[in-house]
Amino acid sequence: MILVVGASGLLGTQICRELAQAGKPIRALVRKSTDPEKQKTLQDLGASLVYGDLKDRTTLDDACRGISTVISTASSTLSRQTGDSIESVDAQGQLNLVQAAKAAGVQQFIFVSFAPIPMDFALQRAKRAAERALAESGITYTVLQPTMFTEVWLGPHLGFDAANASAQVFGSGQNSISWISYADVARFAAASVDNAAANNCVILLGGPEALSPLQVVQIFEQIGGRKFKVTHVPEEVLLAQRAAATDSMQEAFATLMLSYAQGSVIDMEPALKVFPKISERQGVRQFAQSMFPKDAGIVR
Repeated sequence: MILVVGASGLLGTQICRELAQAGKPIRALVRKSTDPEKQKTLQDLGASLVYGDLKDRTTLDDACRGISTVISTASSTLSRQTGDSIESVDAQGQLNLVQAAKAAGVQQFIFVSFAPIPMDFALQRAKRAAERALAESGITYTVLQPTMFTEVWLGPHLGFDAANASAQVFGSGQNSISWISYADVARFAAASVDNAAANNCVILLGGPEALSPLQVVQIFEQIGGRKFKVTHVPEEVLLAQRAAATDSMQEAFATLMLSYAQGSVIDMEPALKVFPKISERQGVRQFAQSMFPKDAGIVR
């Protein structure tokens, strides 16, 4: 039985989908306040639901009982409820989960973190602390460290609005990023289960090619047939936002935007040695093609 923590999120649900397709038994940790439609989606995939919260160790003990593998994607950054914060979820919450998994005799723990960023901030400290706790726990572990998610950073919530041909670019837009689809991260997570080559490894993940944000804009212009209006947010502005942050969440978003501005290129050769069957991954061009209707008369 595999416990997926963060199962109702974008990545967690996709991991459940991958596990279901592989015929794996799934237990999905959700909160009682989780959207009923999201709960139904998980049940339709064959997952059994268990109610719990990373902030409540007792519920984690119950969730981990009888589990062989834990996969955790949970974070407070994209989905928050009352009482959720980087400190309570990403830091102490993940430590609670590692402790509960160890106490329950869990054999494997797969933790989805993120690629190192050369700046100090609370979210990164939380992730690295969870990684250290795993390494010291005695549980067989795999830490996945993906770079920027294509669907998040090239989406309207962060100012990349393909439908209206406009893009907000952080920094100069000239530094390359190994954009990775959340769906591919899910494939790597599912492929880590019972994979001896992934045991006790920290694995960086990126997409099939590194492209600068301005190169990405050019791809969308070519596929969509429209010139984009590009607005730049200078690094100086992001540095000022980071300096003026009044809580760790504001600090995290400013720092992540700075990381985007500075670029993040991942060498995938080590990862593909561990996961040789995942050689085909979604690139930015495929993502862009998915954003426009096939019958739009656009030459691709």
